[in-house]
Amino acid sequence: MTEIQKALFEMQDLKYRDFHARLMPTVSNELIIGVRTPALRKFAAEFSKSAKSETFLSALPHKYYEENNLHAFILEKINDFNELIISLDKFLPYVDNWATCDMMSPKIFQKNRGLLLPHIRKWLTSPHLYTVRFGIVTLMKHFLDDAFSAEYLPLVASVPTDEYYLSMAVAWFFATALTKKWEETLPYIAEKRLDVETHNRSIRKAIDSLQIPSERKKLLRTFKI
Repeated sequence: MTEIQKALFEMQDLKYRDFHARLMPTVSNELIIGVRTPALRKFAAEFSKSAKSETFLSALPHKYYEENNLHAFILEKINDFNELIISLDKFLPYVDNWATCDMMSPKIFQKNRGLLLPHIRKWLTSPHLYTVRFGIVTLMKHFLDDAFSAEYLPLVASVPTDEYYLSMAVAWFFATALTKKWEETLPYIAEKRLDVETHNRSIRKAIDSLQIPSERKKLLRTFKI
């Protein structure tokens, strides 16, 4: 057992592990230690200042789910955009679950959206499921407000959704887009441009949103397949 693994096991919460394991069927229960996210983020904040963190980042693949989350939290703290992208491209192929993928959100992205977009386009065409999902989620987080362009909608609509976690990501994107860019996004639902499961998931997620008025939800229900 490595020094990092020992430190993670010292923060283990077995009840949390058992609960969290049920949310991630793609990860073996034996590979989930059970460290609560606030505790892991606090550990990452300190560990990232150590020279040992560089050794840890280079030691891929990691064994435990929490090691991957620790890796993700350390990457979030990189302040050089190019360095971050290089580190992300090394790490993303090893991400094996939706939670690690979705919680990784470097703040530096917000200040470098022009530089970020070409990398999102590349991630969306990756052969790795969670690299594609990371691209979708990143586009959703940073390009559905003032940086929005209608060209982003077909980018996500063209993502193959035969994998459940990609279908869910595309549905999440379009449900969020409906809350922020209703007029531009509605044709994708009204004209049924997504596959049936993703289409219906998008509608369900949008209907669950508190940001969509009731009259729009009523309209969305009419488009269910």
